[in-house]
Order: sequence, then structure tokens, then C-alpha cells
Amino acid sequence: MQENGYIHFNQAEGRDCLTLGGDWTVAHYIDLKKQLANLGDVPQSVTCNVESMKKLDTAGVQLLYRALGEHKLRQLPLTEQQHNLIDTVINACSNQEPPSPPKSNGFVKMLERIGIFSSNLYRNQRDLLGFMGATLQSAAQVIGRPSRWRVTAFVAQLEETGLNALPIVALLTFLVGAVVAFLGATVLSDFGASIYTINLVGFSFLREFAVLLTAIMLAGRTASAFTAQLGSMKANEEIDALRAQGLNPLELLVLPRVLAMLVSLPALTLVAMASGIGGGMVISALTLDISPALFLHIFERDTGINHFWVGMIKAPVFAFVIAIIGCNEGFKVSGSAQSVGEHTTSSVVQSIFMVILLDALFALFFMEINW
Repeated sequence: MQENGYIHFNQAEGRDCLTLGGDWTVAHYIDLKKQLANLGDVPQSVTCNVESMKKLDTAGVQLLYRALGEHKLRQLPLTEQQHNLIDTVINACSNQEPPSPPKSNGFVKMLERIGIFSSNLYRNQRDLLGFMGATLQSAAQVIGRPSRWRVTAFVAQLEETGLNALPIVALLTFLVGAVVAFLGATVLSDFGASIYTINLVGFSFLREFAVLLTAIMLAGRTASAFTAQLGSMKANEEIDALRAQGLNPLELLVLPRVLAMLVSLPALTLVAMASGIGGGMVISALTLDISPALFLHIFERDTGINHFWVGMIKAPVFAFVIAIIGCNEGFKVSGSAQSVGEHTTSSVVQSIFMVILLDALFALFFMEINW
């Protein structure tokens, strides 16, 4: 039959005496630990009485080692078997070393990172498709009910995404058009074909540069704004308040932004085409002595209308993807300022990546149909 372990501290004949009795085993570990904690620090001059101690195991030795120290513990009048146990525990405690970290394997780490990246990519694309479907569903529910159209919000977003972005888009594409014309004139002059600089500028801006530069500009400017705005609302629990009132956040916040982008990006693409061709026209007049009238005549003669439609077909697709990614990342914000910054960065990166990816797919498609 086991007897509860105990420890008593008293003074006898002017000396401190510590009486240890009962079973100092793992079964009484918690109770003994509390008794030692209540006892406090044991004086070094204390005399230990262990006549009443019945049993002792490694758990009891560990408690005594912490309370009395190695020197006092080895001096206890115990049996030889108990002293052997004490030596074993003391040696184990004194030689204990922290476990060494596992050796790193570069190949395994690379596979781990690839797996994490693939998993995150799959999860993000799945969430994006789900958000896109929910947005289209909300649009289908609203389109037949003019009373639920958010005209004021749409006009405000149209001004923000389209009108306010007009100067920077026009300036950027004008400068890029000038650079393309200058490079074309420099390279083609070696072959006596400087006149084809006009074709280079026309084809490149109608098919690629105008819509691509505009989409990238709006991806960095507008998608980040969408994410920051919606993310701040999410952090301040304004979106939860809308849901509590029975309102649909997609209808109120997402649809006006998506529709504004669908109008703004094609319109800005037209401006970008005109500005880029204008920049090429200026450089052609300054470096190649090609008058604006001759430039426009050759441009109209050699450039088919299909090149214009190639660029314009891409614009609404890019606009929809950019707006959806920006809004989706805004709804993912968890509530902190750090989360807002992380998802704003993510929306810009994803938008630019998707724009370039879709542009490459469009290029392959139009090449196959000989456009």
C-alpha cells in the first residue's frame, strides 16, 4: 500500500531539520512538488532525516535534486540501491544537452517551397473563380431591376478609375510611342527601311502596347486602390455592418467598381493608342523628316482595322480580371493594417501577372486565326 510522500521542516536543539517521509514516487509527484514550493529555499545547513522514507524513484530524486542540490542529496543516509539511482539521475541531469536541430536538406526545402507555392496558387485561383462567380450572380440579379442600380457609386468610380487616370496613361504611352519610334528609326535606317517605323508604331500600339500598358497602369493604380478601400472597410467591420442590415456587399461595393473598370479601360485604351501613335509621329517628324500628313496616310493605308479590334477585344477582359482581383483581395483582409498592406501588394502582383498571361494567350489565339 502506497503512503503519500511528505516533507516537514522544523528546528530541534537549535538546528534546522528536514524530515522526508512516505513514498517519493511519480504517483505523488504533483503533491510533493507543491509541498516543496510552499517550503521555499532550503538552508544549506539543514539536516535531513530520511528514516521515514519508504520508496524513492527517479521522479522523487529529481525533486530532491532541485530542492537540496547535488552535494546534500549525495549525503543522504539511503540504501546503496537508492544511491545508485541518485547517481544515475544526477548524471543524466548534468549531461543533458539541448537536442540538435535536424540537418537541413536543400533539396527537401526546395520541394517544400514548391509545394507551398503550388498549394497557395491553387487556393487563390479557386477563391478567385468563386468570387468571380458570386459577382456575376449578383450582376444577374441586379441587371433587371433598375431601382437597385448604384448609379452614383458607378459615376464616382468611373471618375476615379478613368478620368483621373487619363493624364498619366496619355503621358506614359506618348513617351513609349516616342521610344519605339526612335528605336525603330535607329535600327531600320541601317537597312534603308526607315519608312517602316510608321508600321512598327502602328502595329505595336494597336495590338499590344496601348492595351497592355494601360492595363498594367490600372493594375498598379486602381486594383491597389480597390483592395485598400475594401480592406479598410473590412478592418473597420463596415462590410459586416452592411451584411447585418441585410445588404449585399457585392452589389453595393463590387459591381460599381467592376462596371467602372469595364468602361474606363477600353476608353483609356483608345487614348493610349492615339497618344502612342502621336509620340511615334513626333519622333518620325523630328528624326526621319516624315510629315504628320504622310505619317497618317501611310498608317491608314498599311494598318488594317483588325489590328485595332485585337487591342479593343482585350481591354474589357483585362478590366474585368483587374477589378475582380482587386476587390477579392480587399475582402480577404483579416483586420490589421499589416493585412491591408499584404493584400494590396498581392492584388497588384496578381493583376499584372494575369494581364501578361492573358495577353500571351490572346497573342497565340489571334496568331492561329491569322489576325
